[in-house]
Amino acid sequence: MTDCTFCKIIAGEIPCTKVYEDDEILAFQDIHPVAPVHVLFVPKKHFADLSEAGPEDQALLGKMLLTIAQEAPKLGLSEGYRIVSNYGGSAGQTIEHFHIHLLGGKYMSSMG
Repeated sequence: MTDCTFCKIIAGEIPCTKVYEDDEILAFQDIHPVAPVHVLFVPKKHFADLSEAGPEDQALLGKMLLTIAQEAPKLGLSEGYRIVSNYGGSAGQTIEHFHIHLLGGKYMSSMG
């Protein structure tokens, strides 16, 4: 997708502060952090949100969650963290490329 900010970051057209990268996933610091640790985990395959993911993406989605669990302690988040994925503008999604926010480094109250 040519107008996608995350696709441009993945392609190296827009710089980022990388935290993790493999052949399917890129993780980088959020440029507008809402917590001391705020990292975005982005699949290199473009799909706007979970509704566009298909059965063929099941392994990738699972790998993203396991990668977050492996990388969180390396980022100093051994005591706990929050993961969030927004779906649609009314939920706060601003870039239409599926991604998961890893948030931590401070106390976060319950989401009730």
